[in-house]
Amino acid sequence: MATAEMTCQELVELVTDYLDRALDAPTLARLEAHLADCPHCERYVAQIRLTIGALGTLESEPELTPEARQRAVAQFRAWKRG
Repeated sequence: MATAEMTCQELVELVTDYLDRALDAPTLARLEAHLADCPHCERYVAQIRLTIGALGTLESEPELTPEARQRAVAQFRAWKRG
């Protein structure tokens, strides 16, 4: 039985688990096959790795105020519904 090819959208949804090495073997194989054939997703994963690396070098900032956190969450939810 052949497994379905992974879409770019599915890869985006799984990228965190991929980078955390938390994917099961069949999903990992599908994702890596997709990366081998999709330069756009390969570039996306590389950019995410760079972003994670850069964030790891930042100094800690103070916690957001509850109001700022609430505004950020509201904006994210509005964008997600977009």
